[in-house]
Amino acid sequence: MTTASPADAGLVVAGKTYSSRLLTGTGKFKDLDETRLATEAAGAQIVTVAIRRTPFFNTDAGQSQDEPSLLDVLPPDRYTILPNTAGCYTAEDAVRTCRLARELLDGHKLTKLEVLGDQRTLFPDVVQTLKAAEQLVKDGFDVMVYTSDDPILAKRLEEIGCVAVMPLAAPIGSGLGIQNRYNLIEIIENAKVPIIVDAGVGTASDAAIAMELGCDGVLMNTAIAGARHPVLMASAMRKAVQAGREAFLAGRIPRKRFASASSPVDGVIG
Repeated sequence: MTTASPADAGLVVAGKTYSSRLLTGTGKFKDLDETRLATEAAGAQIVTVAIRRTPFFNTDAGQSQDEPSLLDVLPPDRYTILPNTAGCYTAEDAVRTCRLARELLDGHKLTKLEVLGDQRTLFPDVVQTLKAAEQLVKDGFDVMVYTSDDPILAKRLEEIGCVAVMPLAAPIGSGLGIQNRYNLIEIIENAKVPIIVDAGVGTASDAAIAMELGCDGVLMNTAIAGARHPVLMASAMRKAVQAGREAFLAGRIPRKRFASASSPVDGVIG
């Protein structure tokens, strides 16, 4: 008798279902063409954009009217654009940036909140993050929030009304991989909203581990854009996220100190 494999219902964020569990950024690529190719290779359906850094329209300063904009190569009818508050260091700046993004994107409610603590580590300022999250939820935003890997804080952000909690695996852009898997497991096991690892992934195995732990998705930018061959790395990350998710659903064998024969000796002739 063959046991049917458990089905993956997909990643559900703010009531919308996505087949891809890999979310990607749009910064640090050499040009818009590479951004497009890497996004396609990753199979991403949600792409995050730094409102304070990225020109959306070709009327922005320094951009020719004839040049394509980011929304030309990643059209909103094909991708869910996730504006983020990268570069904000206070709750006030973050809230203001989200409101601007909502105007630019015709009432778009989904946003990625990040409020940084300092320029050296880029760790989140959790006090300002909580303050901004509360205000944005009151303002009607669907908030996906970047935070530390503190299980208590993650639960508090969920209780405020954030639609996804996004703990770091390691500092932004560090490529160090998952540094505290036990905190992540604690967050995952107590969450009723998607938990998406954000920041610190360096290579495909890091993404696979995050998914094997039970994360609902992985968001990355530097690991792809900073690779020697970004489009190829994007493809690798897509496969790693898929493999990690399947491994989580399949259920790994328990770890043991001693060997366990693949072929049982019961009934062996002689």
